[in-house]
Amino acid sequence: MAPHPLINQPVPEFSIPDANGHTFKFPPEEQGVRVKKPIALFFYPEAGTFGCIREACQFRDALVEKEIFKRTDVQVIGISPDPVPKQKQFVESQSLTYPVLSDEKHVAYQAFHVGKSLLGFTDTRTTFVIDSEGIIRDSLSATMNYSAHVKFVIKALGKLEVDSSQHSGESSSKTHDVEDDAVRSDDSSSSQIRDELGRVAYVVGA
Repeated sequence: MAPHPLINQPVPEFSIPDANGHTFKFPPEEQGVRVKKPIALFFYPEAGTFGCIREACQFRDALVEKEIFKRTDVQVIGISPDPVPKQKQFVESQSLTYPVLSDEKHVAYQAFHVGKSLLGFTDTRTTFVIDSEGIIRDSLSATMNYSAHVKFVIKALGKLEVDSSQHSGESSSKTHDVEDDAVRSDDSSSSQIRDELGRVAYVVGA
């Protein structure tokens, strides 16, 4: 598969509502200055569905459980086409601790070239890792395998650490736990894919 066209490019800018209806400017700023930290930006198909609940909660938990998430101070941001009230309910019901954005008009989707999957029945589940300078470093599109996205971010953050250490001449020993974090999972990827395929087949056949 060809790499995403935005890899190694500056992040697109956009402004859309968050789960509270407030305008969220991307990339994030504090007092008019761009925040200098890595970002894990994940697009998910629909709030409240099985796979999206699991994915969103895995990102929530990774922020407190995964050492590389804490060490890099990565900012997690979720986006779906759901309206603000549905996003607010989703955030509150799952106790999500990071910004969740409403993109009903697909502004961010178009900016990041995120299209459809599954014969056009749903938006693609896609995650981007952006470095502290605002450059898109890697992406993953995996609609069925929702648990692959946190693992992907762990590995991508590890690469960022290695690149940073090599650039500055510092030791890269801090990445020792990256592979351990990446392989820890409570779910089997194959069973997740079967579950998602079954749900899609049910929806299509209904």
